[in-house]
Amino acid sequence: MTNLGRLYSLFDDVQLPDNLPYTQVSTWELKFLYLLGRHHLTGEDRLVELGSGGGGSTYALAMGLHESPMFDEKTGRLHAYDFFRVGKGTFATEKFFDAGKAPEGDNSFLNEFRRRLDPFLPFLEIHAGDLWQTSDPDDRTPVEFLHIDIAKTSRVFKCVSERFLTRLRPGSVVLHQDFAGPRLPWLHYSTGALLPYIEIAGPPIRSTLAFEVVKPIPEDVLTVISEDSFSYDRKLELISAVQERIDRDHTGGIPFKSVLELAKAYVAHYDGRHKQAWAIARPLTSDEYLSRTRADHFEQLKKAYERDRRQSAGRSPMTRIKRLVRKAVRS
Repeated sequence: MTNLGRLYSLFDDVQLPDNLPYTQVSTWELKFLYLLGRHHLTGEDRLVELGSGGGGSTYALAMGLHESPMFDEKTGRLHAYDFFRVGKGTFATEKFFDAGKAPEGDNSFLNEFRRRLDPFLPFLEIHAGDLWQTSDPDDRTPVEFLHIDIAKTSRVFKCVSERFLTRLRPGSVVLHQDFAGPRLPWLHYSTGALLPYIEIAGPPIRSTLAFEVVKPIPEDVLTVISEDSFSYDRKLELISAVQERIDRDHTGGIPFKSVLELAKAYVAHYDGRHKQAWAIARPLTSDEYLSRTRADHFEQLKKAYERDRRQSAGRSPMTRIKRLVRKAVRS
């Protein structure tokens, strides 16, 4: 059993409050956050949550830290990063507001977040706004814990990579909350690049993959991740390497091998290889889980492929005419 894997056996012992703040994170993931805070983390290095949302995940982790004999609330700090507002580019929901809807003229739920986390404010540091603006590019403080629930775009993941992954050390714990998201393949192939230096805790906890760094990560590996300078083929190889290490989530509900195969289709899609993307995705339409939960993904990939095919067909007659004209001129 891995160092983190021992926490799986403690799930049944966790009793979370009934009035936890609204969150899009599952109960299983909340319990794991609590267990990490209660039984594993010390707070001697930075504890970072990227994408705190309405506060449910932050609350579960903070509650565990509050009950831990290893965490000193006078010196330890939990850093919570989020836009703390709804709107374009934030991926936040209006359910994060107390009324379930943003007040007229106000799109920030920061005050609600502060109120919900009131018991833990003495050791909570809140960073509200765009991660590129609220994180310090010169901060090299080692990170003990990194919860990544914010990397919905490659732009944001670049910031995560440059300013947080570079601060991981042996013993650091990372949680990728969106690992069941095929549209975020950067999470998958970057993890593939890290495999020689990490130990996966066990089956994903619902959509979250947890791992611990066990060897120093070479700077060149971190650089290629932050610059996203992998070749197309290399990205596919790295995702395949992760497929060899994980299967279904710990409840048996999410087939990660299929999810990661669909992530490969998005590698091709983002690279403009729409024919290849649909060729990868089409066989997966028969997967029960994906057909039920990712129908919009298949529609997006198929539309891109068909659009390319129509454009190619539209160019073909003109191309033939041009060839005939050039042939006539040469004659």
